[in-house]
Amino acid sequence: MKRIAIIGSGHLGQQIAYHIQQDSGDKVVAFFDDFQPLSTIISQIPVIGGNDDVITKYQQDEFDAVLIAIGYKHLGVKKELFQKLAGKVPFHTFIHSSSYIDPAASIGQGSVIYPGCVIDQHVRIEENVLVNISCSVAHDSVIGSHSFISPSVAIAGFVNIKEQCIIGINSTIIDHITIAAQTQIGGAGVVIKNIDEPGLYVGNPVKFIR
Repeated sequence: MKRIAIIGSGHLGQQIAYHIQQDSGDKVVAFFDDFQPLSTIISQIPVIGGNDDVITKYQQDEFDAVLIAIGYKHLGVKKELFQKLAGKVPFHTFIHSSSYIDPAASIGQGSVIYPGCVIDQHVRIEENVLVNISCSVAHDSVIGSHSFISPSVAIAGFVNIKEQCIIGINSTIIDHITIAAQTQIGGAGVVIKNIDEPGLYVGNPVKFIR
């Protein structure tokens, strides 16, 4: 059994903690949260410090590995925290048992794969990525580090999504598409050509909004 700590005790952190404890032999033993008082109990899990306490608490053997549960509105913070902790604290990678991960796919450290996903042959999901429920990622596609993939996203083959992207619920990305870093695709967006400039894109097919 691994003792897992989660950075972020909000709804996302609580949800990830629930899935870990319901679907694996591991136990979430602590939250870190800059916005909660020390020793607050959330979903029966104590807050043992803020973000600056993670390395110290790991050195004190309070936990074995950490996950970052910061939502899509703060992907820059999520990236900064990951880089700060990399090489100093082990990251936990959680893949729900109901998801299918092809043996030729790779999942980066600190990433979370929610229930009901299909990750196909030669897919590469990089570090610190969240893939929400019922997503499908077809062969030879790449999801860049620190990205957030919302529920029921369909990504075709040979797609390259760069880092810190947000792909909205029920979006569809056709094959051989590249999406620039720090791009957001609105809910139900359909991407049929490369996106070279970061920003918010919505519609079918998607168009640049801002």
